[in-house]
Formats: sequence, structure tokens, C-alpha cells
Amino acid sequence: MPTTRSKSAKKTAKKKTAQPQGAGAGNSQLEKLFHDALKDIYWAEKALTKSLPKLMKKATTEELKSAIADHIEQTQEQVTRLEEVFELLEKKAQAKKCDAMEGLIKEAESVVEETEDGTATRDAGIIMACQKVEHYEIATYGTLVQFANTLGLDEAAGILEQTLEEEKQTDQTLTEVAENSINWEAEQEEEEEDEEEEEE
Repeated sequence: MPTTRSKSAKKTAKKKTAQPQGAGAGNSQLEKLFHDALKDIYWAEKALTKSLPKLMKKATTEELKSAIADHIEQTQEQVTRLEEVFELLEKKAQAKKCDAMEGLIKEAESVVEETEDGTATRDAGIIMACQKVEHYEIATYGTLVQFANTLGLDEAAGILEQTLEEEKQTDQTLTEVAENSINWEAEQEEEEEDEEEEEE
């Protein structure tokens, strides 16, 4: 019996050593994906620091202008945080064009062009565009946090988690701004336009 137990123990030991090791040991493919995704979101955040001020100028209500202004400040801090992550990885902070963010920014510009200046409808459109950006960022940072944890990069994961929570809060703030009055006011504008068309 002792011999059988000894063999069983050896088998268990072999199984344990055969399992993948933590801290991203030898996982160069995931590390590369992680680095590429960091470059991608770095480009995206820097692009937002240029596009968000334009959206803020086009917004009508002070509440929305204030929400976007806060997000501009946050985005600048998030760019700095990403640079910290690159430094932790001993990598140069590089940006790789983010096609998704470029598309979302172009869509936001189209929304502005297609809505009337000074209307709640434009504000509703700007909020919609901004929330699409937020949801993309939430998905990206959520994934990056998981990658960092898998690779054993605890400090990087903590930095990215901070940004993830900020993105979630911004999304919630935009929802509240929309629900407070803007969506309702935009609906009233549509009704007024319909009435004018009927009178004509």
C-alpha cells in the first residue's frame, strides 16, 4: 500500500508542475497583445484630448459642458497613467492608431453636423456619442486589467483599474445629465418641429 501511495503522490506532483505557471511565464503572445492594446488606447486617449474640447464648445447646456470639461481633465490624467504603465514595463510610450476610436470621433463630428446649434437634440446626440466612446474604453480597460493580472503585473493592473473606474463613473454621469432634462427637452423640440410642418 505505501508504494501505491507514493506513485499516486508522484503523479499528483507531475500534474502540478505540468500546469501553466502564473505571472505570464513564457506567455509572449499575451504580452505582445497587451503591449499592442496599450499602444492602441494610448493613441485613443491622446486623440480624445483634442476632440473632447471641440464637443464641449458645441454643447448647449452648462451641465453637459461641465461634464465634458471634467472628462477632458480626467483624460489628460489617463494619458499620464498609461505612460506610467509603459515605464513599468520598461517600454517606450508609443501610440498606435486606433481605428475604433477614430471611427467614434468621426461619428461624434457627424452628430454635431446633423443637429441644430443651440438645441437639446444636439446635446442628446453629443451624450450618445460620448457614451459610445466610454463603453469602448470600459471594454478596453477591463480587458487590459485582466491581461495585467494574468501576466502578474499587479502594479500596472492597479493603475489601469483606476482609469476603468473613472470611465464607468463618467458613463454614469452622462446618463444622469441626459435623464435630468436633456432627453425630455429634445423630445419637445421634435414635437414642435412636427407641429410646424403640419401647420405648413
